[in-house]
Amino acid sequence: MRTLAGLFSILMPGCGQMFNKQYIKGIIFLIIEHLDNIGAHINQAIRLDFNGFHQQALEVTNFQYLLFYPGFYVFTVWDAWYHAKSGGDKTKSAIPFIFAGFLGEFGAIFAIRIPMPTLTVGLSMVIPMLIGMITFRKY
Repeated sequence: MRTLAGLFSILMPGCGQMFNKQYIKGIIFLIIEHLDNIGAHINQAIRLDFNGFHQQALEVTNFQYLLFYPGFYVFTVWDAWYHAKSGGDKTKSAIPFIFAGFLGEFGAIFAIRIPMPTLTVGLSMVIPMLIGMITFRKY
């Protein structure tokens, strides 16, 4: 169940919280995610980047909003995953998620130098989170 809550949050921040029956927190996270997504033009950048228009994806992105997104995204995943199990160890379990957040922030900052920035930055966050969910599933 714990991994499922984390996966729901990977798909859409806030859904993992709703899976954990934290409805108010989940709705707040969904609203914040949508506002940041709209402000940063993340979906449009992903569409352009995946279709080979890397420069246009960078031009359409509003980095003022985008720099907030990786930390928020990783936090929502960790929060859903952590709260799905009572008595978890906050200190140990947060390490891979913090690492994923830093990778996402640095990826967003250096996006102009990365090939396929949306895919690269997305994977640089998701892979450490999945590793953390597997590694620390008992904590």
